[in-house]
Amino acid sequence: MTNFIAACVQHNATENIDTNLPIVKDLIHLALDQNADFITLPECVSLMEPNQDYLIQKAPEEREHPFLELYENEAKKSKIWLLGGTLAIKSKNNLGHNKIFNRLYLFNPLGKIVAKYDKIHMFDVNLGNGLVYSESETYEAGNRAVVANIPWGKLGLSICYDIRFPKLYRDLAHAGANILCAPAAFTKVTGEAHWHILQRARAIETGSFIISPALCGSHSEGKESYGHSLIVDPWGKILADGGEGPGVISAKIDMNKVNEVRAKIPSLQHDRTFTLETV
Repeated sequence: MTNFIAACVQHNATENIDTNLPIVKDLIHLALDQNADFITLPECVSLMEPNQDYLIQKAPEEREHPFLELYENEAKKSKIWLLGGTLAIKSKNNLGHNKIFNRLYLFNPLGKIVAKYDKIHMFDVNLGNGLVYSESETYEAGNRAVVANIPWGKLGLSICYDIRFPKLYRDLAHAGANILCAPAAFTKVTGEAHWHILQRARAIETGSFIISPALCGSHSEGKESYGHSLIVDPWGKILADGGEGPGVISAKIDMNKVNEVRAKIPSLQHDRTFTLETV
């Protein structure tokens, strides 16, 4: 199979998992109404809690997370592939301290989890005007990149801030990935400046499709998410843009485009080793 319909769910998550669950279920059904074969959901889809202490308290353990049951049921019932937007999963680190994994799940049409990915790069930044983010204080960073087989190609997984690290995506592409996903909860400040550029750059650099569902809207403590879920082709053309509000975007994906672009500009074959000299 070379053609499929990809969809991005765009959601304004609240601080309550039980409130978010039926909203996300309805958005998944909206994507199904667009005949999506592959549905993707954004970062922090089940819980957008800016307060780090409250987040640790609210995050369920994996076996207890109600969104995993939702993902399993929807994938199995509709016989679709589903990239379950990231969940805050409680776990103890090696020192016994409570930490959270920011974890992405890939479900097959049998409702089985076939891949998991924990966000590698932590968003520790000070954007000014009181906008300070310190993910490493709450989250345990992942240490493994993931490429998963899906019917239309190989899927490289990533999350939000990862998009600023081109080497990850080049490594995913060298491992066979020709579709990249970067579910995100980009801030409005950084999104307005960088989001579209970064998404298109990663697609162009690797000659891959990139499918990036995004969180949107205003949250507590003055935090805002940018929205603008994107589907970008290997030439860097934006096929769909979610704008600012909740909803679903979709686009027809023709995987022949990957071979066409990589034949024109085979940059993945042109990597060279070199030494670095400072003078």
